[in-house]
Amino acid sequence: MNILILGSGGRESAFAWKLSQSKKCGQLFIAPGNAGTGQYGTNVNIAVTDFEGIKQLVLEKGINLVLVGPEEPLVKGVHDFFLADEQLKGIPVIGPQAEGAQLEGSKDFSKQFMERHNIPAAASKTFTRETLQEGFDYLPTIGLPIVLKADGLAAGKGVLICLTVQEAQEELIEMLTNAKFGAASAKVVVEQFLQGIELSVFVLTDGNNYKILPSAKDYKRIGEGDTGLNTGGMGSVSPVPFADEVFLKKIEDRIIIPTIEGLKSENIPYKGFIFIGLMNCDGDPYMIEYNCRMGDPETESVLPRIESDFVELLSGVAEGNLNEKELIISSKVAATVMMVAGGYPGTYVKDRVMTGMENIRDSYVFHAGTYTDGNEIKTSGGRVIAITSLQDDMFTALQQATADASRIYYDGMYFRKDIGFDLL
Repeated sequence: MNILILGSGGRESAFAWKLSQSKKCGQLFIAPGNAGTGQYGTNVNIAVTDFEGIKQLVLEKGINLVLVGPEEPLVKGVHDFFLADEQLKGIPVIGPQAEGAQLEGSKDFSKQFMERHNIPAAASKTFTRETLQEGFDYLPTIGLPIVLKADGLAAGKGVLICLTVQEAQEELIEMLTNAKFGAASAKVVVEQFLQGIELSVFVLTDGNNYKILPSAKDYKRIGEGDTGLNTGGMGSVSPVPFADEVFLKKIEDRIIIPTIEGLKSENIPYKGFIFIGLMNCDGDPYMIEYNCRMGDPETESVLPRIESDFVELLSGVAEGNLNEKELIISSKVAATVMMVAGGYPGTYVKDRVMTGMENIRDSYVFHAGTYTDGNEIKTSGGRVIAITSLQDDMFTALQQATADASRIYYDGMYFRKDIGFDLL
């Protein structure tokens, strides 16, 4: 089977690595891909939102299945585009149609969905420029700190945590009146702050059946000890020690099943991944957010722990018989350290030559922001490369991933050396 992956980050690198191991994978294409994905398949320089360009590629290369990595093409309707096209409608797309992608594309939509289906989540209300005064009145009622979320996609930057009511008022004005996050903050969800430990759970569904993939925890702050600015993710670990059978059963009963059943009851077709970001509050799971795709860098920790044929699982989604497919999860621990560019998450340096990858001892290397220039690999993004080690225990995995990260060099490189230490 010929497969196309849409995307260019660490998540797509991990997908390419995993799919290329399957005997069922014929030719593998990645659009646009990066310097790392090219070793598992063929990179094609087409943007993830160039639907016409994707169509030409699919027809030209005889693609049998499309796996969508990032959220933007899903929210913009790439799956709907395939279904509406006579030549494409028979080709399965792994990733929800635009309506289902609203679980991530609109914070307001997802909060209302949680409410309709009694899914435990933080108290919240949504406000617009016209209801700004009502927003001001609501702020003092939910305790401190106060969470403000831009309704639409804001490239991972649309969430603010305000420590005072005055700060929340000022930021609400910035978001609603001054379009701090552009059109994404035309609506803002004001939310209660949940105290606890964050956790990500990933579900693969064909719309009726589902498989719960390994849990993971990612680390968002740039600085060690979880300090400094938020990033797209500085590393991750899987599994999460506190997510034992009892806790995972609560997640399944209170969140996963109501989500799948809720989508069915509202006639929202959904074939793909559901990322469930939640908080463990004294042993009870509370929803923070949905994503309509796999997370990054969590994918780099989750996929190495899946021992089953990944093409088989995706075929189960496409054919609607996921329940007949086997999911085998390794008991080993995966730890991922993300190496980033100097200056990230602000203005960062790029086009720096990378060396030392041949020195990696016992880790997988998943490229994120890289490109090939002749015989050299150069940096092109803020998050540059993910180093994942799979070991018998967490301490060894963390130690190995950190040691291997230090064997790579490029000008301005930085990575956190404390990923996962809070769980040891």
